Amino acid sequence: MSDSVVTRLRASFFDFPALADQPDGLADQARYIEDGLLTLRDGKVVSLERWQPAHQHLESTQVIDLRGKLILPGFVDTHIHYPQTEMIGAFGEQLLEWLNQYTFPVESQYHCAAHAARMSAFFLQQLLANGTTTALVFGTVHPQSVDALFSAAEQLEMRLIAGKVMMDRHAPPELTETPAQSYQQTRELIQRWHQRGRLGYALTPRFAPTSSPQLLEKVQQLKNEFPDTWLHTHLSENQQEIAWVKTLFPAHDGYLDVYHQHQLTGKRSVFAHCLHLEDREWQCLHDTDSAMAFCPTSNLFLGSGLFNLKRRWQQRVRMGMGTDVGAGTTFNMLQTLGEAYKVGQLQQYKLSAAEAIYHATLGGAHALDLDDKIGNFNPGKEADFVVIDPAVSPLQQLRMANSDDIHQRLFVLMTLGDDRNIAQTWVNGKCVWQRESHTHAQGCCQATKLPG
Repeated sequence: MSDSVVTRLRASFFDFPALADQPDGLADQARYIEDGLLTLRDGKVVSLERWQPAHQHLESTQVIDLRGKLILPGFVDTHIHYPQTEMIGAFGEQLLEWLNQYTFPVESQYHCAAHAARMSAFFLQQLLANGTTTALVFGTVHPQSVDALFSAAEQLEMRLIAGKVMMDRHAPPELTETPAQSYQQTRELIQRWHQRGRLGYALTPRFAPTSSPQLLEKVQQLKNEFPDTWLHTHLSENQQEIAWVKTLFPAHDGYLDVYHQHQLTGKRSVFAHCLHLEDREWQCLHDTDSAMAFCPTSNLFLGSGLFNLKRRWQQRVRMGMGTDVGAGTTFNMLQTLGEAYKVGQLQQYKLSAAEAIYHATLGGAHALDLDDKIGNFNPGKEADFVVIDPAVSPLQQLRMANSDDIHQRLFVLMTLGDDRNIAQTWVNGKCVWQRESHTHAQGCCQATKLPG
């Protein structure tokens, strides 16, 4: 039998051992270990325990000493567009005008496999540099956009879910396809990539306005053929968009019903935004065990509206955080959570740091139906996590010094933090990114080989 790779890290740790039904008490449900020892074996968590005097027998070469750092489960981004990386921060439009002026021209470049490969590598490095270890990702209509992204993610052993955009109307000719073409190309991609290593495939109709009934029938057919794939699309982001959907699908009872009547709701269906839902749509999301992605920086940047966190808890709908790059303005989950807090404040909802971190870790994993694999440090979970330096600027150091407990420090981190606070990112038990100024002499990936 080959030797197993065992890795031990000493640091502070914060996670949620179990799913939550209500926001009240989340701080008490959190697990915080100020001085802990995380043991990994072959990319999986073996244990997380408090540092004990008995651990002193471990040689310094057997433990990666990260005292002073805080380790969180890797961030989960439940909605992001990798081709839009190159037009992030585009000025002056709301959703539909923004798509036509900025998004579609950029996405038209991804017929070029070399361009897709370059941008895939850049995109994944941006995720890792911001502590994101799992993401649900839009490609473009071009199959090569997805091939490039999956190829790059496979090399990193990342847990990534992605899909080719399916779109047959109301877009430039170079970005549209026939339903038959969309079906065939998507089917080939599923067979090539779905469940290959840590990769998963998401059926990705852009949104109802660019999907004819015939295309949605093909999406439904694929979902029936491959029931363990994901469904990833947009829902009720913009009032103008909602009105357009009602004119395009007059026989349906609202926006969500367009998807629901094509059997596209369900446990692995993730709907981005969900800002202007009718009561019956909230109920349908709950009844079908569907999930939503809360994308605060995008919703604010495009002026789309405010996500209702309180209603989400009341309806008990799965939910994760999404950066939604490129309408979203940052890859960084800390900054995203800071904006989520402000969205809550505008609705008299107090988003605590504990709740915010929950949504970005275990809650996001639950939204993607991956909470049995990622999201905390329970034994057997895949070892994806982020090492955070909690105070990298004089202002952060000042505020951390006068914060009384971990919850105050986490709140400061999510309101003042950014990519500078990300010291290392670990994927599948390996350090795959680290900030050079935080390089340790022993190397961030040092491990000890023990008998398997």
